[in-house]
Amino acid sequence: MLHDAHLWLFFIIVFGVVILPGLDIAYILSCSLTGGRAAGLTAVAGIIAASICHVVMVTLGISVLIKVMPGAFNVLLIAGALYIAWISVSILRSKSAFGTAPDATVRSAWTTFRRGMLTNLLNPKAYLFMLAIFPQFLRPEYGLLWIQAMVLWFIIAITIAGVYGSVALVAGNVRGLLLANPNAGVMINRVVGMALMFAAMLTGYEGMSHIL
Repeated sequence: MLHDAHLWLFFIIVFGVVILPGLDIAYILSCSLTGGRAAGLTAVAGIIAASICHVVMVTLGISVLIKVMPGAFNVLLIAGALYIAWISVSILRSKSAFGTAPDATVRSAWTTFRRGMLTNLLNPKAYLFMLAIFPQFLRPEYGLLWIQAMVLWFIIAITIAGVYGSVALVAGNVRGLLLANPNAGVMINRVVGMALMFAAMLTGYEGMSHIL
């Protein structure tokens, strides 16, 4: 396979993974509906930053440790589930509806960015992709592995920015509608919170099932 075709295939796979609904999109929606487009785009930046960590770990061979010690991955699943559940409980306990919180109560940009990174770093889907797919596109015949890894990361970053950035912008615009209809904001609050809790339960169950 030619190198160009190789990269296009990687892009198609990354795009297919990114557009699937998951924890990252739920977090971006939460930030955008609460703090507007700026908060949503800050969350996207945090997720992109986390993707650098994933690429570095795979390139340095840390992923091999998880393959050799499957228990490490199960612990990661459980840790991710607990973190997701914590976010879910925070949303469900919030007295403010999405989009109705005053700007003064919106979390800082650094907090939004940091939580975006942590959400992605504890996202099992990201690790499954990096363990199962990413290494397949690192080929010795295409040159230095670290340069290839940077090129692949650039494709991941551009795809995340395009897809998740669009979600953040659309959700930020929806926030204006929620300000005019607080009841709709309360409903979205509950739906997002329950969806995250359901995802946490599934992730935790998967991790526990491999341990027990």
